[in-house]
Amino acid sequence: MRICKHAFDVRKDKATNQLGEEPQIIQRTRPTGMAGFTIIWIGQVFSLLGTSMTGFALTIWVYQITHQVTALALVGFFTFAPTLLITPFAGALVDRWNRKFVMMLSDLGAITSTIVVLLLFSTGNLQIWHLYATGAFSGALGAFQFPAYSAAVTTMVSKKQYGRASGMLSTAQFASNIFAPALAAVFLSVIGIAGILAFDVFTFLVAIGALLLVHVPQPAATQEGQKSRGSLWKESAYGFRYIYRRKSLFAILLIFFCVNLLAPFAFTLLAPMVLARTGDDPKALGMVQSALGIGGLVGGIVLSIWGGPKRRIHGILIGLILATMGIMLIGLGQTPLLWSLAIFFAILSVPIINGSSQAIWQSKVAPDVQGRVFAARGMIAQIGAPVSMLLAGAFS
Repeated sequence: MRICKHAFDVRKDKATNQLGEEPQIIQRTRPTGMAGFTIIWIGQVFSLLGTSMTGFALTIWVYQITHQVTALALVGFFTFAPTLLITPFAGALVDRWNRKFVMMLSDLGAITSTIVVLLLFSTGNLQIWHLYATGAFSGALGAFQFPAYSAAVTTMVSKKQYGRASGMLSTAQFASNIFAPALAAVFLSVIGIAGILAFDVFTFLVAIGALLLVHVPQPAATQEGQKSRGSLWKESAYGFRYIYRRKSLFAILLIFFCVNLLAPFAFTLLAPMVLARTGDDPKALGMVQSALGIGGLVGGIVLSIWGGPKRRIHGILIGLILATMGIMLIGLGQTPLLWSLAIFFAILSVPIINGSSQAIWQSKVAPDVQGRVFAARGMIAQIGAPVSMLLAGAFS
């Protein structure tokens, strides 16, 4: 990948030797720009792989113990709900603090939760409610992830690279969905759940190490950012006011609110539906989830190369139509092959939808207020998801 002009952050420090001679200039370079973003991306590839393998293994464990959709839905609810509650404050702190530090904080929360689950499982003490508690903890610190990563990408790459950067992140996310289910299904019989959890901890350390290697620039102060300063409560509410005053951004956000209110019904029920109709066959579930990952991976690669449509709103609207048609086909299928084909086409356009939306927001919002605005955006867009998860369990 081509390294942009300002690909490295050069820092000069003065050092005096023991003889008291003239200080020498020591240059230290850390990657930034697209080169630095690529290093962070590689760390995320490993981290997402470990997280997806853990999620797959624990899904099998929970369902085999309870055979209840409600238990799976509650794990998702207790992980997601704290994220929404803390998100506004997280966004304000992202704009106040060093963004690289905030990203590392989010990863450390996930590591801590995984280690606790690993210790409980290894000692034979793991219960369902433990997953609720650890999920809530990691979800709370995970509230910092989206605003921090999104705002960091804005300062690291140029506007022309926003779509490609989003495509790379989507590629990493969906690549993990391809390989993680298959690897987890195989490793469950080799190293067991404890081994998968241990591998997850290792991948988080890789992600944190990647962050330590790069330079993440802090945004330049703008007039908009200066006016928004105040108490934590005031800054936490700022993102909501900012979006409401900009009707075009608010309209886009309402579209994503509706999508995130309805889509979790399908995806919460997907794993239980496949397991129930195939006699708890993990290979069938792995096939379907891998197809989901392949669809997203293809879409992410396309976006990484293409960069997205010039009219970003077209990428959102056309992509949503195609994704909705794919989800409808999932309900009509009766075999793993048909479910796999339907989920592939449903997810194919998701990276383009998200990438087009992300590029719009990154281009329109000043970098030094993006933590607060993106936090408010994320909360509004996803506030319906926990409700949808609970309803999916109750109605199943």
